[in-house]
Amino acid sequence: MTAEYKVHGNVAVITMTNPPVNGLGLSTRQGIVDGLGKANADAAVQSIVITGAGAAFSGGADIKEFGTDRAMQEPNLNSVILAIENSPKPVVAALHSVAMGGGLELALGCHYRVAAPGCSIALPEVKLGILPGAGGTQRLPRVIGVEPALNMIVSGEAIKSEMLGMLPGQKLFDKLVASPETLAAEALAFAQSVAGVRPLPLVRNLPCKHPEGDAYFQFARNMVKGMSKNFPAPAKCVDAVEAATKKKFADGMAVEREIFINLMWTAESRSLRHLFLAERAASKIPDVPSDTPKRDIQAVAVIGAGTMGGGIAMNFLNAGIPVKMLEMKQEALDRGIATIRKNYEAQVKKGKLKQDKYEQRMALLSTTLDYADLKDADLVIEAVFEELGVKEAVFKQLDAVMKPGAILASNTSTLDVNKIANFTQRPQDVVGLHFFSPANVMKLLEVVRGEATAKDVMATVMAVAKKIKKVAVVSGVCDGFIGNRMIEQYGRQGGFLLDEGCTPAQVDKAMEKFGMAMGPFRMGDLAGNDIGWAIRKRRYQEKPDMKYSKTADLLCEKGRFGQKTGAGWYDYVPGKRDAIPNAEVEQMIADHRAALGITPRKISDEEIVQRLVFSLVNEAAHILEEGIANKASDIDIVYIYGYGFPVHRGGPLNYADEVGLFNVVQAMNRFAQNPLDDAAFWKPAPLLARLAAEGKTFN
Repeated sequence: MTAEYKVHGNVAVITMTNPPVNGLGLSTRQGIVDGLGKANADAAVQSIVITGAGAAFSGGADIKEFGTDRAMQEPNLNSVILAIENSPKPVVAALHSVAMGGGLELALGCHYRVAAPGCSIALPEVKLGILPGAGGTQRLPRVIGVEPALNMIVSGEAIKSEMLGMLPGQKLFDKLVASPETLAAEALAFAQSVAGVRPLPLVRNLPCKHPEGDAYFQFARNMVKGMSKNFPAPAKCVDAVEAATKKKFADGMAVEREIFINLMWTAESRSLRHLFLAERAASKIPDVPSDTPKRDIQAVAVIGAGTMGGGIAMNFLNAGIPVKMLEMKQEALDRGIATIRKNYEAQVKKGKLKQDKYEQRMALLSTTLDYADLKDADLVIEAVFEELGVKEAVFKQLDAVMKPGAILASNTSTLDVNKIANFTQRPQDVVGLHFFSPANVMKLLEVVRGEATAKDVMATVMAVAKKIKKVAVVSGVCDGFIGNRMIEQYGRQGGFLLDEGCTPAQVDKAMEKFGMAMGPFRMGDLAGNDIGWAIRKRRYQEKPDMKYSKTADLLCEKGRFGQKTGAGWYDYVPGKRDAIPNAEVEQMIADHRAALGITPRKISDEEIVQRLVFSLVNEAAHILEEGIANKASDIDIVYIYGYGFPVHRGGPLNYADEVGLFNVVQAMNRFAQNPLDDAAFWKPAPLLARLAAEGKTFN
């Protein structure tokens, strides 16, 4: 069992021991109930303390039990809490470090709660598309008040114990102890002090009212509706907390339970739970054990002071790691430093960064025009022009000056990392670190593993990614890696849709209604249409038989490269990012269509969404089959964090699973009959065809 039982004088202490966060798995729940039984059967024991070992009181549900029957197997969490409430001897929760979700609900079921300062208190279930299912919506309003409780439940955000302890009239904590170090002793002393108290206090017996009643909850619903589009859970949290104010405790619990079960079955909750597990799984590499030794990264160098190089540097400065930035000319360095300052000063102005922190970060940044000055860096990342000859010159220089054991990383978004590695005498030290723009904002980092990349390099860069607060996904070497290889097919479909009768605005609106952060044409304008043009020119040489719409080439020939030129698929006003449809672009598309002899047809939003999304799915299936991605969930993480795929749909492969792979294949077979599309592309990837035939899913 993952709970330890010890007696200290006349106090029994039950300690949860299920690392890393004392998740309330079946074994832990059994251990708590067994401990309560022992304590109540021992005449020498007068009171009981429940606490957690290590770095948490309890983080809530055990993620290993997500989606399994074990989560509800008796004793389930509600049964454990009932056993605590029914204990004839007082039970004191001793909270420290983390008390979240089911961990907080467990504490709310105890007769008393003492807490250490710095303890993060939260009910974060809404972030998984559900609500607290063990009384959180019914008990928390009774101890901290209806409005603070609803704010916590709807946001899912953590609040420190000392902040909650300052709420007027709060009954969450019976005592805030002096420090985490004194918690054990003070909890024992408190338990002894309440040993003779009867009747034992129960949170369920506390009153729960709001003076404004209906008006407040209507206001709350209006606020939540505006903030939680596509997610049903926040509005249901309001219903559950309202039930706490209007119904008897047992009836309120029934309302909470019914809502909890209904939300568990929603596609949104399934998607959010999928992403929760996928993000944690992404950091695990099958053949790189968690105990693989890591190289020490104390100093970083960045080659290139442009937009990408500056953004990359900021990630390390934010984490307190010194950065030396190299450029060929002083003017380029000066521009790069000015941009970094401007970014930080904007954060200071908005109150997101304190002046002293800004100054500390800038003090960690140094510059040079000489490769020799980089020799002591532990990790160097190049962010130079995306051309193999340029990369070759950089890596030969780095190979000559960098110390043995330094990691040499390329920020390439499409080029062959194996070729780049072979420009050096140390290919085992070379890895791809593909940051997404803007690099200081976007959470995704594609870690590209070359054929020779050492395992300790992989372990090191995955740990570094976590330190700089990136979500890292491992990719093998291929043109475009995971994300850009897939987005090329997405863009091709967008072009075919224009040829067949759509306008850019129609396609974008359909995809944005589906939930994408922006449609393919607005995305092209943001990234720069000239980038896609350069890739297509390369494709025309490499794959002359591949079918493309030429509309985007015509746009680029007009110099309409997107936001940076004020004109792309749309027009842009300086200082704004509003996409304004352009009549000349629409006429250009119509003229090109006429030149091809195509009669435009009406195309439904459903067809637009399916062709674009299923193009991602089919290419992803090839990527999985080739071993470029380790698992389907990694691809979902890439698209959620790198390409604005809607979170409530859980990524393209999770979405395909929800639609049903049989239905995806049927749609693809229909698209293959379209003479203006690419029939060869729509042949289902063997993995997709097999999974669909067997009634299985990607995830």
